[in-house]
Amino acid sequence: MYCPGFVLGGLGVSETLLSQKVTGLEPLGGVEPATATQSLTWFQGLILGMVQGLTEFLPISSTAHLKVVPVLLGWGDPGVAFTAIIQLGSIAAVLWYFWGDLVTLAQGTGEALRTQDFQKQEFRMSLGIVLGTLPILVCGLAIKVWVKDFDNSPLRSLISIATVSIVMALLLGAAERWGSRQRDFTALTLGDGILMGFAQALAIMPGVSRSGSTLTAGLWMGLERAAAARFSFLLGIPAITLAGLVELKDLLDTGMSQADWIPVGVGLLSAAFFSYASIAWLLRFLQTQNTWVFVWYRLAFGVAIGTIALSGLR
Repeated sequence: MYCPGFVLGGLGVSETLLSQKVTGLEPLGGVEPATATQSLTWFQGLILGMVQGLTEFLPISSTAHLKVVPVLLGWGDPGVAFTAIIQLGSIAAVLWYFWGDLVTLAQGTGEALRTQDFQKQEFRMSLGIVLGTLPILVCGLAIKVWVKDFDNSPLRSLISIATVSIVMALLLGAAERWGSRQRDFTALTLGDGILMGFAQALAIMPGVSRSGSTLTAGLWMGLERAAAARFSFLLGIPAITLAGLVELKDLLDTGMSQADWIPVGVGLLSAAFFSYASIAWLLRFLQTQNTWVFVWYRLAFGVAIGTIALSGLR
């Protein structure tokens, strides 16, 4: 997940979405790499939506894959705006999958407010989601104010993504090894929501993985794997939705052509389908399996991308 372009007051990305300057590899020594201007096709939108859907809710960083996969395929970086907008497809999937949970939370919170029973679990969980969303909003605003042209920031370079992927793999491995995993979904507290919110804010940096950082935090806090993942999905709804809606507003303001909207629409539908599939699979997987497969994958991914980036810069 990536969020810096979304926050407060319609702060969006200024670049045109589908026809933009694309940098394949970021420079380490101040030498500007070759650039190209190109537009996405419907097929590229389909593939990138699939990448988004399969990686948004797995702890492997959708932003890193949406940066790396098209660059390796020779398509260039699709950019912050496209990444944020197709996340709306992932939000549609998580709303669909967790609709029953969301209705229960809303009803329980409403009842708690009417009866002033603020110890009710649904109220505390809802408040935890609200408060847990604040850190990523604040961090996103700070990035937007102080980091100009984040699309071409060193934080989005392949070297940075590789390094972050390896570090987060090690942290997830440590949490898997030493986390107690003794608390289920019903044992979630307001404090869990706030702490996981701070972990979610780390996803401002591409390569961290919003689901990966929150799952790691949940394991460190003693939550069961499936419970940590389930709350991670719910916690991500406000932030991802805000990111996509603000970027979508920016696109509407630019007056894009019908041809430019086709890959966006295809990407949204593709992301929704594959997101739903990945959510269902991950929750079943974590009920009986550990997270080591994601640890090893992220280590391999980070090493491979770092090697490719360094080789390309020589």
